[in-house]
Amino acid sequence: MNEDPTNNVTSGPAATAEEEVQTRSNTIVRPTDHQMPLELRGVTIRYEGGGADPLTIVEDFNLGLEAGTMHCLAGRSGSGKTSILTVAAGLTMPTAGEVLWEGQSLDAMDDDEISDRRRALIGYVDQGGALIDGMSALENVLLPAVPDGQVAERTEMAKNLLGLVGLGRRMHHRPAQLSGGERQRVAIARALILGTKVLVVDEPTASLDREHANQIIGILKDTTRDGITVLVATHDQELIDVADSRTYMN
Repeated sequence: MNEDPTNNVTSGPAATAEEEVQTRSNTIVRPTDHQMPLELRGVTIRYEGGGADPLTIVEDFNLGLEAGTMHCLAGRSGSGKTSILTVAAGLTMPTAGEVLWEGQSLDAMDDDEISDRRRALIGYVDQGGALIDGMSALENVLLPAVPDGQVAERTEMAKNLLGLVGLGRRMHHRPAQLSGGERQRVAIARALILGTKVLVVDEPTASLDREHANQIIGILKDTTRDGITVLVATHDQELIDVADSRTYMN
């Protein structure tokens, strides 16, 4: 894997101690509160099973991202992009190495702590968006607020987020009534509903035509302007090109 030599992985916007950003989704982001919201140190991901030799997917991977930046994991299918995303989001643990959220190592947390911190920090969007068919777009966006009983408090924010992704007039439509690009936008809005600081997105444009893919790229770029960090895996060259930094997976 190779980092783009024209970009520093930890490049990002400068911030003063008092600086804060009022995001369009009505959340407050203070860049200095999490100048390094996500960091991977020496991460190795290895799979064992079936009596075969262990398969090393990623070895000694390092990445540090500052607030308000987009980093792209670029490369072919099977190169380890999705594995890195799931480790970065705390959904799986690396074989070796360390994942830090806002300077705190996941090694020092139990499963419940990781789950709680993930809900407060990480928004994860897998390929296809994985919406619930029987729910409207608005209900899908509000789904992460259900466990904490915050649906009523977050409803206006959910409407705002759907407006920001261009679906304000389709919030009561169900997934079957939405295009692939629209479903992907609902999934992104859902990932932001809890005041996410880091958005982790897997191949968001893979199944979309160029027009809808460009809409998703614009939304992700706008998200960084709100002070949110974006880590995205893709082989879409136009998305790769707009990232602030990138790693090419072999």
